[in-house]
Amino acid sequence: MAFDHKGRVVVIMGVSGAGKSTIGDMLAKVLNCSFLDADDFHPLSNKEKMSQGIPLSDEDRIPWLETLRGVLKDKLDNGKTVILGCSSLQKHYREILRSADADYVHGSYASRVQFVLLDAKADVLAARLEKRAAEGKHFMPATLLQSQLESLHIDEGEGIFKVDATLSPLIIVSKIQTFLFSDFEQATGNRDC
Repeated sequence: MAFDHKGRVVVIMGVSGAGKSTIGDMLAKVLNCSFLDADDFHPLSNKEKMSQGIPLSDEDRIPWLETLRGVLKDKLDNGKTVILGCSSLQKHYREILRSADADYVHGSYASRVQFVLLDAKADVLAARLEKRAAEGKHFMPATLLQSQLESLHIDEGEGIFKVDATLSPLIIVSKIQTFLFSDFEQATGNRDC
């Protein structure tokens, strides 16, 4: 199924181990659009810091988020839809990404950049991270999970769609699709999506 509405960004967000890359990649395939993994845009210094168990500071994160914003702005300006897997733990980080939409009014949350939170309990996330580390599949150690959980802040007014990350990936993708298409219908009055 192709996603008819062009020029939209869906950020699959959450802490490490929530399933952002898995779900983002699956959703992009279903919607016939591209998937970007924010981790691919981290400078080497950020990756080295995290691999040593050192949490990133705003000084580390802001330039990375600004780079992502530029990439997303280019996609939106060219009428492209893209799925981004990105932690986006704090509101001011999400505001940077929302501002990729040239029409975005800061603080309004009405943007062509939308957020979906993959939500799971700490013990589930820790088990996933330990498995991933044992397989050598990621630079982020499980020791940073607690700092990410402490950094995660959601303002209910932002309209972030929350999905239980312990559901099967196919069900998660289906729930996100339902949300996206109902949101598109509300915004456009189009019920034929």
